[in-house]
Amino acid sequence: MINAATIFDRYQEVRPRLPVGAHTPQRTSDIASLLDIASDIDAFVFDAFGVLNVGDTLIEGADVRIDQLRARGCHIRILTNAASYDRVQVVDKFKRLGIRVEDWEIVTSRDAALQSLPMRHWGVIAADADGLQDLTMPMTRLGDHPDAYRTVEGFLFLSSAGWTDARQALLASAMDAFPRPLVVANADLVAPRDDGFSLEPGHFGHLIADRHPEFVQFFGKPFPEVYKLVDHSLPGVPASRIAMCGDTLHTDILGASAQGWRTVLVTHHGLFAGYDTTAFSARSGLYADWRLARI
Repeated sequence: MINAATIFDRYQEVRPRLPVGAHTPQRTSDIASLLDIASDIDAFVFDAFGVLNVGDTLIEGADVRIDQLRARGCHIRILTNAASYDRVQVVDKFKRLGIRVEDWEIVTSRDAALQSLPMRHWGVIAADADGLQDLTMPMTRLGDHPDAYRTVEGFLFLSSAGWTDARQALLASAMDAFPRPLVVANADLVAPRDDGFSLEPGHFGHLIADRHPEFVQFFGKPFPEVYKLVDHSLPGVPASRIAMCGDTLHTDILGASAQGWRTVLVTHHGLFAGYDTTAFSARSGLYADWRLARI
């Protein structure tokens, strides 16, 4: 059964692969809303799933809170590990949700992965609806044909939509026979949906990394490339005046803390919905600066 406890346990298992150097406080302070700390923060960076939306549904009041923070002079960024869509589709999604945000205020793990991708023939794992227009290198879309897995020079994992155990077995077999780079453009193990959790590319990537750790590279929170993209978009803003707002200790909180940012754990709709997060923080040693139910 997939729940917060089993997901947390898996993050703990793969923690040796996650960034080090996160310095978190020894305890978390509870606040009622982000307005309580707006005078201490110049830039608020929001995770999407579990913080702004659940699936395709806006979390009530998230759009209003962003408008209020912006009106107080705070910079707004959205930092998402969603790699299933190109930039045009991502921007369109947030606008459909009713969040008033400019396209340059959105940073995705897909951005970071594609900017770091070396030239080679990639086997791409992507959603059927993804036109892959932003991928300009030689590529083969992977499906159910074993020959494709054998002939490509590396694997790019963008989306787990439509991914099956049979396809994962083909990927594992190809890596066992001839290890090659596997770039995972979404480091999340799961994502909260309206009906539970979906398994994300990070889950499948870590299964390969269990066997071939030196060939697998992850992008997105908690890995540093996406945070650096946000930093570059906020010239002159000290790291200590940036707050990451997310629902996951091992991605949002660990990764932001490793960059020297402040952190806010959001608990009502995301990974820890229905749980007291105190025990999870104690077990992992990962504490957010602040905690609240909704932003």
